[in-house]
Amino acid sequence: MWTGWSRSIRRSCGHTSTPPAGPPTRCRGYEPADHAIGRSRGGLTTKVHLATDGAGHGLAVLLTPGQTNDSPLLPSLLDAVMVPRLAGGPPRRNPDVVIADRAYSAASNRTLLRPKRIQTVIPERRDQIANRKRKGSVGGRAPGFDAETYKRRNVIERAFNKVKHWRAVATRYDKLAVTYRAGFVLALIVGWLKSLGDTT
Repeated sequence: MWTGWSRSIRRSCGHTSTPPAGPPTRCRGYEPADHAIGRSRGGLTTKVHLATDGAGHGLAVLLTPGQTNDSPLLPSLLDAVMVPRLAGGPPRRNPDVVIADRAYSAASNRTLLRPKRIQTVIPERRDQIANRKRKGSVGGRAPGFDAETYKRRNVIERAFNKVKHWRAVATRYDKLAVTYRAGFVLALIVGWLKSLGDTT
């Protein structure tokens, strides 16, 4: 049995492709899709989406440009999770509970998880609450939310904090997204090994 967490973080670009003409201190210009760099409020950034188990061990990592909306990424993030069964057979892909921040709050995500009997612990965004109340009875009931279970979301926060101890993860210097993701995954693997008492 395992519980899934999902969260995203932004990383400012420290180095991208060959800079265009102009002051070298500016990080601007078009970025190819394989760089996973996009423009958000803080400039050119990369967004990391992470799913972990109940102990904070990484299970899936996705990268998107910084301006990408979080909620459409939840199905892809869950599809990337495969937990091997000790007794053999196909890997387990559905957690008992999905705990995610309000950036992943969307009716489509709740509709996706409900038939799979996955408990959804995602708080509504303020605009969604206001829109539902404005519609009155037509807006329907508020989705179920277990505030006590949501307190355990600190697991994903601590998982990110451990990975960020790696300088290459905390500040992206890699040109390609696949290279940056490899470093992120390597940091997660080292975390798994440390939890097992093996740092080799």
